[in-house]
Amino acid sequence: MEIVTTAEMREIDRATSQRFGVPSLALMENAGTAVAEFVVSRYPSAERIGVICGKGNNGGDGFVAARKLKASGKEVRVVLLAEPAELRGDAAEMFAKLPVAPVIVRSSEELKREQAGAVFESEVLLDAILGTGFKPPVSGLYAEAIRLLNASSAPVVAVDIPSGADADVMGEQTGAVARADAVVTFTAPRPAHIFGRLTDGPTVVAPIGSPDEAIVSSLQLNLITAREVAPLLGPRPLAANKGSFGHVLVIGGSVGKAGSVAMAGMAALRTGAGLSTVATPKSVLATVAGFHPEVMTEPLDETDAGTISTRALASGAVDALIKGKTVLAVGPGISRNPETSEFVRSLVVKTKTPLVLDADGLNAFEGRASELNGKGRSLVITPHPGEMARLTGSTVAAVQRDRINIARTFAREHELIVVLKGHRTLIAQPDGMVWVNTTGNPGMATGGTGDILTGMVGGFIAQNPQRIAEAVIAAVHLHGLAGDVARESTGEHSLVATDLVKALPEAFRRVRESAARSSVEIQG
Repeated sequence: MEIVTTAEMREIDRATSQRFGVPSLALMENAGTAVAEFVVSRYPSAERIGVICGKGNNGGDGFVAARKLKASGKEVRVVLLAEPAELRGDAAEMFAKLPVAPVIVRSSEELKREQAGAVFESEVLLDAILGTGFKPPVSGLYAEAIRLLNASSAPVVAVDIPSGADADVMGEQTGAVARADAVVTFTAPRPAHIFGRLTDGPTVVAPIGSPDEAIVSSLQLNLITAREVAPLLGPRPLAANKGSFGHVLVIGGSVGKAGSVAMAGMAALRTGAGLSTVATPKSVLATVAGFHPEVMTEPLDETDAGTISTRALASGAVDALIKGKTVLAVGPGISRNPETSEFVRSLVVKTKTPLVLDADGLNAFEGRASELNGKGRSLVITPHPGEMARLTGSTVAAVQRDRINIARTFAREHELIVVLKGHRTLIAQPDGMVWVNTTGNPGMATGGTGDILTGMVGGFIAQNPQRIAEAVIAAVHLHGLAGDVARESTGEHSLVATDLVKALPEAFRRVRESAARSSVEIQG
């Protein structure tokens, strides 16, 4: 699902009608129907629905929603913030089909009348004042209507976008913007839907008739949905064996950080890898082995500090371990010991086996990012903003201000895949395409969740070595979704990393189920 600009959305609508023969009136009918269906499913007990409409096409969507809600048995009240004679085109046609007499409001003073005020006292309000084509600021009558929406205690469902918001803005909105408990938009999301934090509730992207061929964008930004992930979760062949699904080798751990590699190793198995081996310093091997009996272990030469020594490479022990492995995952708990960092750099530079690099494995390349290159092989890095800042010689604040461009540029210049973690985790490919993940929640801001992701990425690559990018996308999406599943039972404050591993089976089930739906729901 592509993320598109406002101008591109206008062109998509135009092409849908002119090139593909779908009447614009049908698009409006489908849009309003999608809104009505969402309201009925989300608020089934609500009987009184207030619909606040502007004079443009967003108001036209609202007229359709009002008609559909009335047909479903709801008591519908409509406010039109304009003279009916001001309506044009499709909006005017849909207004003529309204089954209820609207309250006509021409000024801010008229909004204070009892009849208009009663609409704002409905159990659910639909904000159909201004759509994504509007450019702020908003003033006058519409600004006053937005103020009344924001003052209401009723849940507000925004039609297309909260009124007053700029659909092309990725950050904080300015000026008068309507609050929204949910957003129902159409065809494809705009940047603000994904990065603007327009609502704490769901944003639903509903198809309304535009064919895939009409949806074209220059942003090179794709939204990850269940439809991209589900193909990697299909039924397994009846004659399959553990060798059919790859072997992950996790290299890491140190004294005091044995849990990191143990979690990564188990996450690879729970994701579906056939085999998982953890190679770790001799002194912590017993601790790692004690976590999960399903994970195999191998001892490595260690430094006096209990971290992996360069002798592990010099002796050929690591080379022997890599043989027969499908993918390496390097970094969880590995420490920043200078000798261990040298071990990491030497290993990453010389190996041609697909490799996932995380945590202190990434920090080994601080000030030496030029040595980190994926040309001719598959290399995935999974930095959080602090690690990304160290790799780029920047600051966390600078990374956070320009996440998309920083991830995209690094992926292009170093010919690898960047998974830049955080709210709206990004997956940047060497060709410039960036995928945006919308699963996950603040409860995952706890130690170890990144190690789980490293293991999951390795596990999916092990099963899909010819589909590396798709494997990474699937791992990131399911990692966040597992966090969302875990939150339902633990809450955000009590969530710990291993809760994600336990939640993975349910996350898999939900992806398969969601992939069959026509609409896409994005949280917060």
